[in-house]
Amino acid sequence: MSQDKFLPILLGSDMNVYGMARAFHEAYRIQSVAYAGTELAPTRFSKIVKVNQVDGFDHDPGFFDTLVDLAKTTYHDPEVRYLLIPCGDGYAELLAKHKEALKPYYTFIANDYALLERLINKVSFYEVCEEFGLPYPKTFILTKDLLTDGQFKEALPFDFPVALKPANSVAWLSVDFEGRKKAFIIDNRQEFDTIVSRIYQAGYEDEMIVQDFIPGDDSNMRVLNAYVDENHDVRVMALGHPLLEDPTPGAVGNYVVIIPDENQQIYQMIRKFLKEINYVGFANFDLKYDRRDGQYKLFEINLRQGRSSFFITLSGLNLAQFLTEDLVFEKPYTETIYGKADTPDAKLWLGVPKNIFLTYAKENQDKERAKKLLAQDRWGTTVFYKKDMSLKRWILLKRMFYLYNKRFKTFFSTKEG
Repeated sequence: MSQDKFLPILLGSDMNVYGMARAFHEAYRIQSVAYAGTELAPTRFSKIVKVNQVDGFDHDPGFFDTLVDLAKTTYHDPEVRYLLIPCGDGYAELLAKHKEALKPYYTFIANDYALLERLINKVSFYEVCEEFGLPYPKTFILTKDLLTDGQFKEALPFDFPVALKPANSVAWLSVDFEGRKKAFIIDNRQEFDTIVSRIYQAGYEDEMIVQDFIPGDDSNMRVLNAYVDENHDVRVMALGHPLLEDPTPGAVGNYVVIIPDENQQIYQMIRKFLKEINYVGFANFDLKYDRRDGQYKLFEINLRQGRSSFFITLSGLNLAQFLTEDLVFEKPYTETIYGKADTPDAKLWLGVPKNIFLTYAKENQDKERAKKLLAQDRWGTTVFYKKDMSLKRWILLKRMFYLYNKRFKTFFSTKEG
């Protein structure tokens, strides 16, 4: 099958979508199309991805109805493979939900909905970790039923500081209160009681995850991305070492600086896990090194590429190519390709201006290695792509990056816990 006989259809319009569109353009010189409920900045004014904004597309019935209608009116050439790729949690969930009904029209890979449900909810994900022997932080599940007069009056099973985050990230999007964040690091009981009270008074009904806070700054984090085929064979697995995260309350945990890394212990642990649970498609894991017991502990899995996953493509392992060789060209699995820390293709990935990295990333050996890559001009971003740059897009991206200066000045803290 020739390269012009497939069309990538990306679901979403964020930085992850642009990263995949760029990966397809670099590998095959083709333009992708995207469908999304809203049009976001990273994909605006682009020549490599045509974004179609459809009201209500990010939920049912809009999602299903739109894709079936498109299959009947637009995407129906029997000579073309229409490659459907979810790039956000909501789209991954919707595709899994409708996978049987959409199979006649599109080429895609999606997990069974029952497995997806177990993995996307943090409570059941930690149950899965327990079942398969994966290390994760000590965890306590707080529910509304455990509150008395709006307060949780029992002692926690571990000391402060603790991390606090919602089990249901979708429900969390509609909750608003003073001091709301994507996740919290809490130093004392008084602060804990205040935040918990505000959360449930604001109308949140689901569980909250309370975890023993693993000490250390952003440079103790690791991020892993993988692609798994229909036979549950991992085709590619690559580890990144984040050196800095976005400190903005609504974006806490989003990596903004990553260098390539490798760790065979992590690779084999995750590879075995993905095979045992019959996983398929892209997977993205967040881990943190716990110096108290020498283990890397899992925080969560995203059933898609990570927001910053272009760091892998940037360093020579094109994610779009692994997907296309599997689903379109039907190339058989031969071996797992593992990302390496130091190859001739290794590059530093930046999601912020260089000055932000140089000013705020913790001084250590990893930062020195990243600075060497910068000095050798071995670095890149997801969104600044020379082959997709108009004046309008350049101005938009420059402004998008410049705004990080204010974010870091306002929200960055050097506290490690």
